[in-house]
Amino acid sequence: MYTSLLLLFLVLPMITGEAELRHGFYSKSCPKAESTVREVMKRAMIREIRSAASVMRLQFHDCFVDGCDASLLLDNTPTMRGEKRSLSNINSLRNYHVIDEIKMALEDICPLTVSCADIIIMASRDAVAMTGGPDWEVKLGRLDSLTASEADSDAIMPSPRFNASALIDLFAKFNLTVKDMVALSGSHSIGKGRCFSIMHRLYNQSGDGKPDPAIEPAFRQELYKLCPPNVDLNLTVNLDATPTVFDNQYFKDLVTGRGYLNSDQTLHTNPKTRGWVVKFSKDQDSFFKAFVKGMIKMGDIQSGRPGEVRRKCRVVNKRPGSISRSFLPY
Repeated sequence: MYTSLLLLFLVLPMITGEAELRHGFYSKSCPKAESTVREVMKRAMIREIRSAASVMRLQFHDCFVDGCDASLLLDNTPTMRGEKRSLSNINSLRNYHVIDEIKMALEDICPLTVSCADIIIMASRDAVAMTGGPDWEVKLGRLDSLTASEADSDAIMPSPRFNASALIDLFAKFNLTVKDMVALSGSHSIGKGRCFSIMHRLYNQSGDGKPDPAIEPAFRQELYKLCPPNVDLNLTVNLDATPTVFDNQYFKDLVTGRGYLNSDQTLHTNPKTRGWVVKFSKDQDSFFKAFVKGMIKMGDIQSGRPGEVRRKCRVVNKRPGSISRSFLPY
């Protein structure tokens, strides 16, 4: 009887619903968690400033697929095709190694305490703050998924060819409003995009071999030089005029027809989203506040599936012997 109850007690923590997220989650179990994440992010950005944009994107691509659970970070196994090679991620997402570096630093000071899912949330926030954008307090307490699915990622993640209407519908599935969606699209304030993502806009937008008429003519000529027909499709181009500074230049560029991606420029041409684009182009503080609100709401997305705190972000813990957070000291 005692043995049966003990086994039940050991199994129950893995059968979790949605985690209870809160501020200061690691204040007792790992008080240096957030400062450690920021310090490793600083080092990564010194090596390569583009690390900020690359790491920030991980939150979007993780949270939209089965919730914010670090499923994105899992490598393929003989029995599982994960999300890294899905259509929207392969040859696009990068700098997974920065998350690995953060996890190693945290494991040194607080073994099996801080989840990879929470690391993504903290590092994304820090990427914004350290490039000139807003800073905010993040809710923590997420668990890491036990599996991942390439098919799930393919089914949900947007294409650069999406238009504003498609983005509105997608974000609505996660309780994110039109305002949230436009503000979160402002994540393209930093970073680069591949020539692959704009070739159809330059050379065959409507299937007639002509460019997208929404592209401002002088900007189109710049893009022709950067992404000619025979270009390496993985060559990258700045997403806005200030690609290393998180500001509202992205929205100013959309107003003048200098948006890089189709999914970006249609935010200005669509009447349902144009008003927010114009507002954010004139009022950076309003954009920052809306962006923070959107990031927090997106960070709340959970699947309710069982989870754990992984030892390494790329693989699930071995069983038996995996440790649930329920047994960690607070």
